[in-house]
Amino acid sequence: MEGNNYRRIGVTLEEALELMGEAVGDGKRRAAASTGKCQAVSDDKCRAARGRQGPDCREENFQELPLKEALGRILGCDYVSPIDQPPFPRSPLDGYALRSADTAGASREHPVRLAVTQGLLAGEYPKKTVERGQAARIMTGAPIPEGADCVVRQEDTDYGEETAAIYRELAPYDNYCFAGEDFHRGDCLLTAGTRLTAVELGILAGMGYDRVKVYRRIRAAVFATGDELTQPGEPLSPGKIYNSNLYVLEGRLTELGIETVETGVLPDTEQGVAGVLEGILPRVDVIFTTGGVSVGKKDILHGALDLLGVEKIFWRVQVKPGTPTIFAMAGRVPVLALSGNPFGALTHLELLGRPLLALLSGDSSLEAPKREAVLMDDFSKGGKMRRIVRVFYREGKVYLPKGLHSSGVLGSMQGCNCLMEIPAGSEGLLAGAQVSVLLLRRGEAAPGWAGSGGRE
Repeated sequence: MEGNNYRRIGVTLEEALELMGEAVGDGKRRAAASTGKCQAVSDDKCRAARGRQGPDCREENFQELPLKEALGRILGCDYVSPIDQPPFPRSPLDGYALRSADTAGASREHPVRLAVTQGLLAGEYPKKTVERGQAARIMTGAPIPEGADCVVRQEDTDYGEETAAIYRELAPYDNYCFAGEDFHRGDCLLTAGTRLTAVELGILAGMGYDRVKVYRRIRAAVFATGDELTQPGEPLSPGKIYNSNLYVLEGRLTELGIETVETGVLPDTEQGVAGVLEGILPRVDVIFTTGGVSVGKKDILHGALDLLGVEKIFWRVQVKPGTPTIFAMAGRVPVLALSGNPFGALTHLELLGRPLLALLSGDSSLEAPKREAVLMDDFSKGGKMRRIVRVFYREGKVYLPKGLHSSGVLGSMQGCNCLMEIPAGSEGLLAGAQVSVLLLRRGEAAPGWAGSGGRE
């Protein structure tokens, strides 16, 4: 096993994140430089938009979608409104558009009577100006005609058709929605990197866009290693185990909105691994592997990465479980090689994989939210190294699940919704301690979740 050609061996989590960010940024800049000048915006309507696509702004990293298909995607450029919204002064209610000066002194006892010269529905445009002593019957959303500076609600009138009695005095611009009240032509309403919710789709539609430029979904490859692995559904031979890690990692990436385009079990030789990885590099944005990263005879990822000619950034992160994690760059494609232990692999997918995906996609929401909480159970196992423990978070409190907390155990992870940090050098934590947690998902316990009392 070759271990002396990593840029760093034995890094803190913070150092790992910094090294990863620098390496990905360098890879993006090299990729962008190889394709020439970036195109900021492809949509003709958005020529005024200021592109904020980051260093890797090659067009292949973006796609244009119909608005109805863009929910949940990440905006690929800024969008500037080509119009005022609303495009004209409009009525916020059913009533009469008129001149406020004509209502002076009006009351139910002494109404002012005005001639109704036109009627306006939403979608119709006024053909006449409202002159002194006149009014226009108007419905909600209809344009307010020239000459009128206010709208009286119909409940304050006699609902007249040819003439209308006005029962109250109005001030200029009462019940009057100005053109551009929501936004003005030239306003930059949405910026690159925004996740599109129903609200953003409505804003884009309000500006008149029927298509939108978004980041293409990240394409990931996920591989497990080891001759001991058997696919679920096949008979389990002596000495073999079922390949659960592949399903955990692929499933988690799918939950995060990542497209997994290649999955499988790698050959159990350095040459075989290098050959498979080299073949998929042009088709993916990131590679995740599990297993083969420690110091045993069959920990072949080190040599395979040497054969592949990648830049080996770091090996061994000072966090348990999953310490022997590897990070490398194969040109523009990051390779995150995780522990073969199920909980160790999942832990570092959350700690390192999610920030990596956020860097690649421009989607900061991929990073797990952090919370402070109170531990409700004792956890006596500490150690010299920072430790991550599976727990359940609810309303500012965290609870240990029943079952073992070892790196190779996955069953006790069921129902847990966060990871708790135990600082390096700790002798464990007692109930009532303040702890930091990383949320995996929002919500309460899964059905059947059984609380406290984890064994270490």
